[in-house]
Amino acid sequence: MNNKKESLINQYVRLVIKANERINLTRIIDKEQSRILHVEDSLSALPELNNAPQGLYADMGSGGGFPGAILAIESGRTTYLIESVKKKAAAVSEIIQRCGLTEQIHVCDKRIEAVACEMRGQFSVVTARALASLPSLVELASPLLCHGGILICYKSQNIEDEKKQAQDMSAQVGMKEKSTRKFVLSDKVTKREIVTYEKVGEPKISLPRKMGFAQKHPL
Repeated sequence: MNNKKESLINQYVRLVIKANERINLTRIIDKEQSRILHVEDSLSALPELNNAPQGLYADMGSGGGFPGAILAIESGRTTYLIESVKKKAAAVSEIIQRCGLTEQIHVCDKRIEAVACEMRGQFSVVTARALASLPSLVELASPLLCHGGILICYKSQNIEDEKKQAQDMSAQVGMKEKSTRKFVLSDKVTKREIVTYEKVGEPKISLPRKMGFAQKHPL
């Protein structure tokens, strides 16, 4: 990470923590915890992001912009932060503006399904952290991704049941598991598993389904 990128990331995190005094963007406000769980954790999927095809990047359910804004700054990709809670989206938009990143990072205050209808197949890579189960994420990401595009999921370890469920339904939505990587963050406590899926074909069902169906009625 070069000095300019590091400075931007630090500025972004400081502004999120400051904004958190008036709107709930993050439960992590301690400086050391922020370094690990905001920055280090967000950047832990950088290898998978860099190996994805070039093109637009979307972070589903972005919240305070983690991992989306951090990965955007580090990778330089044009990025869409999808966050349906309008107050959170507005706060993040203001932070993006103060960081001078409005030409690169765009905030969508809409449901993931709505963005998928408007920008179908336009993204080369999509991320999701602390959002939903793997089957739901695979379904939500499919209509967003172009052929060959990659979904990157941040998970805790011991998710074999989720992975099996996602494996059983992924072909229905034109997706296929690509890779998995386990590791522990520098706090020696936080276990992570990065699971990726590739868009390999057209879905066998009409996507996106109705708002909320992917989470409430998984395939």
